[in-house]
Amino acid sequence: MTIYHIASRTDWTDALTTGAYHVSTRGRTVEQEGFIHASTAPQVAGVANAYYADAEDLVLLVIDPERLTAPLRYDAVPGADEPFPHIYGPLNADAVTGTAELRRDADGRYVFEG
Repeated sequence: MTIYHIASRTDWTDALTTGAYHVSTRGRTVEQEGFIHASTAPQVAGVANAYYADAEDLVLLVIDPERLTAPLRYDAVPGADEPFPHIYGPLNADAVTGTAELRRDADGRYVFEG
């Protein structure tokens, strides 16, 4: 099953030059957090609206879990109905099979139909 990570376009562009992405979430690296936050398709819009509502120039990384070089685990998160995928190490750029734009609806909320 494909997983997703919300990234700033600048952070993702930087990762393409080094081959690895080290950002866990806004303002924190995988080294600080211990893992990279990811989402399943139904979780993307909720995460975007909860944590990135004020952010611009985002890109959604489309990740093939089979290509990851770091371990992937689905962890329970307090208050969430479903576990979230977490990547326990840097994200190798070649595990990203594409990118998608996060778009906003008429009310300014992020939507994703992945």
